[in-house]
Amino acid sequence: MYSEIQRERADIGGLMARPEYREWNPELIKPKKLLNPVKASRSHQELHRELLMNHRRGIGVDSKPELQRVLEHRRRNQLIKKKKEELEAKRLQCPFEQELLRRQQRLNQLENPPEKEEEGAPEFIKVRENLRRTATRASEDRAV
Repeated sequence: MYSEIQRERADIGGLMARPEYREWNPELIKPKKLLNPVKASRSHQELHRELLMNHRRGIGVDSKPELQRVLEHRRRNQLIKKKKEELEAKRLQCPFEQELLRRQQRLNQLENPPEKEEEGAPEFIKVRENLRRTATRASEDRAV
């Protein structure tokens, strides 16, 4: 098996054996590598230099991807906008409406705590209460 270098030499030798290619020598003309315009730009070089310096110093690049940062920024802006709208709505309400809202909230707070206590009770207590209810209903049915 030939290595790549030996193959190239064999190809060159084959070309040189032909009389029409004797004057042309591929070793004399080497094509230049084309420059990448992005890498050649000054801004790219400066950014690359900055990244290298940060890497040497141990300063990490932002760990979050750009999409995640943008989405978090949008959510934050939406929350801020929502809070501003709520404050604006509260400011524009007349005192009578504000008092009605306060009364409604107080009534809701007075009604809701007993329901919350029942929801927070363990399951066996709920079952026991249900058994008591059914037992009392059954005894009432028998009496009638």
